[in-house]
Amino acid sequence: MHNFKPYQQNIDMVIILFRVIIVYLVVLIYLRIMGKRQLGEMQPFELVVTLLIADIASLPMTQTSMPILFSVIPLTTLVILHFIVCSLARKSIFMRKIINGKPVLVVTPDGIQFQALKELNMSLDDLMEGIRSCDYFSIEDVLYAIVETNGTITVIPKVSCAAVTNENLKLNPPENTLPMILVSGGKIVNSNLKKAQIDEDFIMQALSQAKIESIKDVLIFTIDTGGACYIQTIDGTSKNLQLKYQGNW
Repeated sequence: MHNFKPYQQNIDMVIILFRVIIVYLVVLIYLRIMGKRQLGEMQPFELVVTLLIADIASLPMTQTSMPILFSVIPLTTLVILHFIVCSLARKSIFMRKIINGKPVLVVTPDGIQFQALKELNMSLDDLMEGIRSCDYFSIEDVLYAIVETNGTITVIPKVSCAAVTNENLKLNPPENTLPMILVSGGKIVNSNLKKAQIDEDFIMQALSQAKIESIKDVLIFTIDTGGACYIQTIDGTSKNLQLKYQGNW
């Protein structure tokens, strides 16, 4: 008699492969629908949903006897619950406080609020780490520190330690503009050429001025509305050019 065990194993592997692909696509779609947030920026209920999604999604990949719908249905339910909770949080201040909590002052002009730290289950080391992450290294520089609902710390410095701005100096520089990527990875970004109203001849002239022979040698080529260009080649050489160009995007 022929041994069909190897054939069955191959079939099982193919089934697992397709199950993984399906679950991956479902989770990807749901996470895209839920919006973009970094892990450290999530509200508590968002973090709970993310952890549950990861746990539920793994079940049909490790337990092949489980119908894949047993994973898709709970995932769909979680996403629906997520939107209901988000809607409640948006429409009701009371529900927002219950779901997200509220910001807490942990440093005031009177100093560190130790009772507030105890309620947040934070140590002084946690507080100082958060303050340092805001580029302040002494508690004496801080007027207020607030623990936001997602756990991050916002610092309002004392006037003597605040960064100097153009407004303080009574300067009126032109507004910064977002550079447009014209070439990426050796390929022209045609959609951005249209937005910037630039043609390929313009790019070739700029590359010639930068003494770069081919577009394929360019890792990135950007330009802002004032004509300031940044070009970096794949080998790491970078050049800044100022071209005659006025854009608007």
